Formats: sequence, structure tokens, C-alpha cells
Amino acid sequence: MTIFAAIQMASGPQVTANLLLAGKLIAEAAGRGARLIVLPENFGLMGVTEQDKLEVAESAAGGPIQEFLSENARKYGVWLCGGTVPIESPEPGRVFAASLLYDDKGRQVARYDKIHLFDVALPDADERYNESETIKPGSRTVVVDTPFGVVGMAVCYDLRFPELFRELVDKGAEIIVVPAAFTDLTGKAHWDVLVRARAIENLSYLIAAAQGGYHVNGRTTYGHSMIVDPWGAVVDEADDHKPGVVTGEINLDCLHRVRQSFPVLQHRRLLSIAS
Repeated sequence: MTIFAAIQMASGPQVTANLLLAGKLIAEAAGRGARLIVLPENFGLMGVTEQDKLEVAESAAGGPIQEFLSENARKYGVWLCGGTVPIESPEPGRVFAASLLYDDKGRQVARYDKIHLFDVALPDADERYNESETIKPGSRTVVVDTPFGVVGMAVCYDLRFPELFRELVDKGAEIIVVPAAFTDLTGKAHWDVLVRARAIENLSYLIAAAQGGYHVNGRTTYGHSMIVDPWGAVVDEADDHKPGVVTGEINLDCLHRVRQSFPVLQHRRLLSIAS
């Protein structure tokens, strides 16, 4: 069994301050024995405006946020999923929201660019979001072999698209990491249901690391970072509006037994019928 950790933050508009807090929480998670640690979406910056991320965008070759992730992975000897980092795209005025995975030697071993972008007006609330204005969507799903199992990568709004998670499982995913920054409104309504549903229907562990708290830009995020097992049980969960660390054991032997005795993934019919 391996201990995984999800870190919860309430990031602000100062990258240096956010990285300082993230470093302390990574140290706490490593001290609890975590071997893979997941940071929330936008951990390095929650700007006052959506355009703020363009000012700190990094090249794919590297930058301060990527160096921070590499150094901390190497320092603590852990695998580290860097929430999302704004990475330059070919389009002026838009960046990729890249979830980056580093191994325990500090090497970047995987990158997933967020595919589904949060362009919505929340019902019965004066809240509108238009991520596609400053973010270019990714175009491919990503899984990576690790010493702890096959890890699939997703981000936040992806949770509402079960076909993405099914493709990750078809590619071999056993553990899915989900950095997120759910709004307080949508989180209260759907966060727990979506995270647990994606775990249950794919018989996979989900490590969901969330933003949680009040932000300088006036936004409130829901928090409740959680680790969920393949049967949908919550292994550990954070409070709503407080930074912290949740940890849980990942038992792949248990996962394989569940998949063998309850072979839902082999019972799918629609694809074969359609063909």
C-alpha cells in the first residue's frame, strides 16, 4: 500500500506567497509518508483577473513554478502533481492550463493540458466564467506508469465529462488525479457526487485536490479535497475553507480484487452494439 496526499489551498495573486504555502504543505504531506502529492488547480496563482495568468505564463522549457515543483519533488523524494501551471501556447493571449507530474528525482514525466474549459453562467447567481478567453484547450488524454500504479490525469471541469475518465481507464488508469477549483455554489451541489461517481463507475481511486476558501478576486471556492476509493468510499476529506492536507492509502491489490469480482468495466455493451 502507498500513501497519497491531496493538498488544499486558497491561492491568491502573489506567486511567491502561494509557493511558500505550497512548500509547507508539501513538507507536511511528505512527513506523513505520502509518496504522491497532488496540488490544486491554479495553486501558483489565483489572479484578480483572468488575464493575470498571462503575465506569469511560463515556456514549456521551464520557469519559476516548474522549478519549484521539480525542486520539491526531488527534495522530499516524492512524486508531485503540480495542479495547473499556465504554459505558453501558440496563440497570443491564451495559455494552456497544464497539469504537470514530476517523479521523485524532480523530472517532469507527464503533462496534461486541461481539455474542458469552464465557460458558464451559474444559475441564480451573478457569476460568469469564460476560461476559453485566456486558456487554449488541450486535445489528448494522458496516463503514466508510476511505481504506485497507472495514473490518469484530469482537471476540475473535466469531472462533468465521464467519457474522458472512461478513456483514461481504457488506457489502463487505476488512480486518477484531479486538481480542481470548484466554485462554492457548484461545489455544494455537485462536488461530492461527481468525484465519487467517477471513482465508482471506473472502479478507480480518485485524488481530488481543491482550492478552498476566499480569494482576493472575490471568488469563493468550495474546498473539500478528498481521496475516494474504487467503491466510492471517502478515505479522507478536508474542511471547506481551510488550507491543509488529506492523506489515504492506495491499495492496488484491493482495486484489482474489486475489478475482478465486480467486472463492470467488462460489461459495457453500447460500443459493441454500435459497431
